[in-house]
Amino acid sequence: MHEKPLTNSVHVVQGERVHMPVEVRAATGITAQFLVPAGPARDTLAAAGLEPVTPIPGRVPATLGFIHYLDCDLGEYHEFLVALMCRQPGVRGSTGVFIHWLPVDQTFTCEAGQNIWGFPKEISTIDVSTRGKRTRCEVRLEDRPVVALEFGRGVPAPSAMGAMTLDAYTHRDGVLRRTPWTMRAGGTRMRPGGARVELGDHPISDDLRRLGLPRKALFTNHIGELTMRFADATPISSRS
Repeated sequence: MHEKPLTNSVHVVQGERVHMPVEVRAATGITAQFLVPAGPARDTLAAAGLEPVTPIPGRVPATLGFIHYLDCDLGEYHEFLVALMCRQPGVRGSTGVFIHWLPVDQTFTCEAGQNIWGFPKEISTIDVSTRGKRTRCEVRLEDRPVVALEFGRGVPAPSAMGAMTLDAYTHRDGVLRRTPWTMRAGGTRMRPGGARVELGDHPISDDLRRLGLPRKALFTNHIGELTMRFADATPISSRS
């Protein structure tokens, strides 16, 4: 049985009140889209009670990227994203993205993400550097390299499409949750390919290898002006 999320609820994080919905007033980011084999993705999603979406038979869209939150209710921070396209089995209109891993570099957003939405956030070192027309993002845990993404600069693309809302699914402490995630992008640049993945020697690197990530992306999207809104999470089911 689904429970309705609270409206205009308030959460307390590290002694501070966080009002719903959480607003991101200014951010920038780069995302890269990949196609991974359906088998490993299905195993990962099944543990959360979800199933993969395969627009191409046998392949599941995956997104890797990073976001720099500049003006946000949770403070300023960097975040890295690993997500898989998914849906709830037997539920029409439930297509969304499963947030598989979401490291951040600040403790407040880490605790808020875990406790409010069940996001798989953990504290990490996220280094972003730009040289010429290429940007590189490196993520380290326990001083060990986990993943690096190197992006090439794209060409200007139309971005006046209005706000887009999708469901972000998370699974934490045996609970599957769905969070409405609204975003509006401007100042976008896109290109085919444009990103290359390097995996390190951490156990999470091995998990990403198991997903079958190809080294090169299908396409890359640079977002110069990004706003977002996160509503309260709805618990969908509990699994031990």
